[in-house]
Amino acid sequence: MSIPILERKRYMVGKYEIIAKPFPYSAHMFRYTVFVDGKRIGAMASVPSESDCLFMEKPPIVPPLVPYQAVYRPGRPKKGAPPRVAVDAPTPPREELPHGMAFPQASDER
Repeated sequence: MSIPILERKRYMVGKYEIIAKPFPYSAHMFRYTVFVDGKRIGAMASVPSESDCLFMEKPPIVPPLVPYQAVYRPGRPKKGAPPRVAVDAPTPPREELPHGMAFPQASDER
């Protein structure tokens, strides 16, 4: 006993012509080949919708890949640059405080 082979089917979805051809040795699976104006634009293993056909006809524009640049290392000094010198934070400006107020003194207590 052999597996019954399904017939080839042809139908239209919008302006796209779909030809469903069975896979070899498969009882239920089809390869759906999509044509527009007699030109093959792609094939799928599932039933294509009109949006799938449009995607195959005009795929979205993908920007080119940017290669990894080992030379550009943000946040790091360039090779051969002099070492950084630690700069103390600038002191706040001394303004006249109202009578009886004093600047807070730094302490080790937290």
